[in-house]
Amino acid sequence: MDIHINISHKPLNMQSCIDWVMSPQSGGIDVFIGTVRNATKGKAVVRLDFEAYEPMALKEMEKIAAQAFEKWPVQKLLIHHRVGTLAVGEIPVIIAVSCAHRDAAFEACRFVIDTLKQTVPIWKKEVFEDGEVWVAAHP
Repeated sequence: MDIHINISHKPLNMQSCIDWVMSPQSGGIDVFIGTVRNATKGKAVVRLDFEAYEPMALKEMEKIAAQAFEKWPVQKLLIHHRVGTLAVGEIPVIIAVSCAHRDAAFEACRFVIDTLKQTVPIWKKEVFEDGEVWVAAHP
């Protein structure tokens, strides 16, 4: 398995993630980039604060990657998540998957982000103009 998993306190770099999954054998690369939006349920978002139980989060991300390699002919898979305070427009998560064919890349990428949302111990605090609330990072 060719995987790259990272939890970072520094900004994530889209291009370096894409460059990492590229290979001559890959005919399809699918990338999911999650960004901090400016509103949730009609309320203006000021910022998001992300926290993770990092040892467990990394292990869960490794499990997700292994499952993707079992289900699809994945060649390379990258999962990067950022923690700390992020402003509107910043990137908290990048998932990148390369496969020989596009269908497998699309399916594996969707599986990774959807499973990450359900199982990885990462939380976010949404800070609004009039208050804040803690929620699962990917409800």
